[in-house]
Amino acid sequence: MFSIIAKLLKVLNSNDSPAQLALALCFAAFLGLTPLSSPHNFFLLFFLLILRINLSMFFLSWAAFTLLAYLLDPVSHILGLMLLQTESLEGVWQSLYNSNIWRVLAFNNSLVLGSFLISLILCLPIFFIGRVLVAQYRNRLLKWISQSRLALWLKGGKIFTAYQDLQG
Repeated sequence: MFSIIAKLLKVLNSNDSPAQLALALCFAAFLGLTPLSSPHNFFLLFFLLILRINLSMFFLSWAAFTLLAYLLDPVSHILGLMLLQTESLEGVWQSLYNSNIWRVLAFNNSLVLGSFLISLILCLPIFFIGRVLVAQYRNRLLKWISQSRLALWLKGGKIFTAYQDLQG
């Protein structure tokens, strides 16, 4: 537990830009909220390795979004089922399913479609809110915490020791 908190503090205090950390949150949301075995996640992992993002933030956030996905799965299923059963979209779904690539992507599964749509909707707010929160943490909260008595007390504890061990 202490090592996870120390890793999070190390990531937040790193020299990575807030946009890189926020992009890691977006990728983690996509991967965590959608079923793991979905084929679009392989494309996502490919882009994850190409782009310059913080992998520590990605893995920590992925765990959090995976836990959140269990709460959102009923909503995702209902949303996907509603989209798949909409009569005006029936022709679109049939033409997509007749194409091999769309059949492989499994968007005919209500959970995959619903969770992908929720992830897509949440991606931009997560990016902008994450970028602002990291910047605000670095500008305001970090200075205040480092000067507080609590910080001096924590520097003598296990969390700070684990944090120092991670820094090398």
